[in-house]
Amino acid sequence: MLIRRNGFLSRNHQARAHKLLRLSLLGHTNTKQGTEENHDPTSQQIPTEGMFILQKMAASSLSFSLLLPKPPPPLLPFSLRRCHKHLRPSELFTATRNVGGARCSSSTASVATEPAIAAPQEAQKEESTERIVLPTNDSSENLLRIRHTCAHVMAMAVQKLYPEAKVTIGPWIDNGFYYDFDMEPLTDKDLKRVKKEMDRIISRNLPLVREEVTREEAKKRIMAVNEPYKMEILDSIPQDPITIYHIGEEWWDLCAGPHVETTGNINRKAIELESVAGAYWRGDEKRAMLQRIYGTAWENEEQLMAYLHFKEEAKRRDHRRIGQDLDLFSIQDEAGGGLVFWHPKGAIVRHIIEDTWKKIHINRGYDMLYTPHVAKADLWKISGHLDFYKENMFDQMDIEDEQYQLRPMNCPYHILVYKRKLHSYRDFPIRVAELGTVYRYELSGSLHGLFRVRGFTQDDAHIFCLEDQIKDEIRGVLDLTEEILLQFGFSRYEVNLSTRPEKAVGDDEIWEKATCALKDALDDKGWSYQVDEGGGAFYGPKIDLKIEDALGRKWQCSTIQVDFNLPQRFDITYVDADQERKRPIMIHRAVLGSLERFFGVLIEHYAGDFPLWLSPVQVRVLPVTDTQLEYCNNVARELKRNGIRAEVWHGERLPKLIRNAEKQKTPLMAVVGAKEVEMQTVTVRSRFSGELGTLEVDSFISRIKDACENRTSL
Repeated sequence: MLIRRNGFLSRNHQARAHKLLRLSLLGHTNTKQGTEENHDPTSQQIPTEGMFILQKMAASSLSFSLLLPKPPPPLLPFSLRRCHKHLRPSELFTATRNVGGARCSSSTASVATEPAIAAPQEAQKEESTERIVLPTNDSSENLLRIRHTCAHVMAMAVQKLYPEAKVTIGPWIDNGFYYDFDMEPLTDKDLKRVKKEMDRIISRNLPLVREEVTREEAKKRIMAVNEPYKMEILDSIPQDPITIYHIGEEWWDLCAGPHVETTGNINRKAIELESVAGAYWRGDEKRAMLQRIYGTAWENEEQLMAYLHFKEEAKRRDHRRIGQDLDLFSIQDEAGGGLVFWHPKGAIVRHIIEDTWKKIHINRGYDMLYTPHVAKADLWKISGHLDFYKENMFDQMDIEDEQYQLRPMNCPYHILVYKRKLHSYRDFPIRVAELGTVYRYELSGSLHGLFRVRGFTQDDAHIFCLEDQIKDEIRGVLDLTEEILLQFGFSRYEVNLSTRPEKAVGDDEIWEKATCALKDALDDKGWSYQVDEGGGAFYGPKIDLKIEDALGRKWQCSTIQVDFNLPQRFDITYVDADQERKRPIMIHRAVLGSLERFFGVLIEHYAGDFPLWLSPVQVRVLPVTDTQLEYCNNVARELKRNGIRAEVWHGERLPKLIRNAEKQKTPLMAVVGAKEVEMQTVTVRSRFSGELGTLEVDSFISRIKDACENRTSL
């Protein structure tokens, strides 16, 4: 199987892909921090500080698939190792995890995704693995310079080929670079032309020259080349002098740098143009629609091949495709974009997620709430959402001469529940939780599967407590978060603590006390974390937690935020020991973020191959012929009576029934022939363990229950 990518892949790269065999990866992602649980990772993230393995197999076949073994072996402290192991055909190419590093915050074992296809073990094969470290913009200034210069080289190439194109901005990004142009739409064929022109510019080894000019001189030059967007950019630059970078004597751009010294410092074989997309100028839908060309750039070909292989694997795991293939969910055009329909199988997984979430919360002292989906607009005025969040809210509804609003948040509702009666200091802490559906306006162009939608259910909870209870409550939230995430196979996290920004509500003393409480709770937990000085919300410090999936990508899910603002806005109080009214501390927290987005992450983490306890269908009962159908139905009824999700499939030849069950990623198949009917048994086949032999139905049920209880496969 060749490495393919979105757009095109040259024959040279196809040949190199075979020569390098397959590159597998694992590591950490460096994504932009955010508190929004519904943010959009529309571009495939690649693990940063990631470790790639170049495997040179003794086998002659070049057909490999990337599957994560169970459990993944730890990386050894040297760059080249030789090992012997039994390999399945589907495991000839495997990925391992980096279990070291300060950013790995959990001490628990690494996540392992079970192999997708069961196959008999083959004879021992010898392999050697060589590590290829994939750098990031943070870890390699040279890579950052390469990517920034590539953006300029691409802009120069575009204007050579399309002289009428107007340039705007061209930054480096996590995996490469992009540049926005005001021009006619481009095709993949056009991208090939641009790439060839870039190669010619690079091969000329043109110098990158920095020049400082006055603002007036910069305006004069911009007007001379008729670049209106550059004039707008110039007006937004506050400081003088203005810096310009030249590529040779043929092209220049407003730029602060940095860049490589000459275009010859770029390896043209380590660059690919990936795609073209529309983008509004300045992100404003009322401004011009531009053509954005995305590219990726690396220091050498091996790194590019590793990145392309990562993209291929990420594409294979895309939750939108898998959701359709497995009939888990859909977004119906007739209903509108960004509105999720949970199909029966997806709804079962959601039910399991919700049930697990509720049980853990109730056990940890939370009271469950259900609150309305709409409220008077006045409520959102009090909360401040209409002042600071209006662009993300749907339009108001006029009901009997009063304005109502679909809720974008659950917080004000929980505060109203708190305010229903007077509280004593003895009542604290008060913990309330809700799986509350909220609605937020998103531009249609920003919608992305389950990751960015217009209606989603937050796993929202709020804690009302005293100042001296903050640390213990935060520690309790950290424990609860870990317990829930471990249930679903996530044990590696990146943790960030964000402190007071320049503009904030609340006095210095309470900020200091709350921040220290968060730090102490993290220290007690033993999690390593990074401090984002000044990165907190205006209303309080916060902890953000990103989970790492099977590809090493990090996803923002969990957040814990101390709030000094809403208690003041809603004037909530309690009576202290001296019978005086005081204001409680309010803590916002979410573990999964939103059910929709978390489900999308789960799908991609497991590639749709859910573990037995979480699988929407756990057992598919397959008759050899329809003569055994009645017995199969009886077996399925007995399985369901014991809480096991089972279904009967028939009407095809047995090999096709088995193939269809494999395609649907059903964990267990119970095959029934004449002998099984006679002996009142089933012959069991596991996707994860192969043939399990013939079992009595009661024994089969018992083993499934044990496996589900222990979160293991059968």
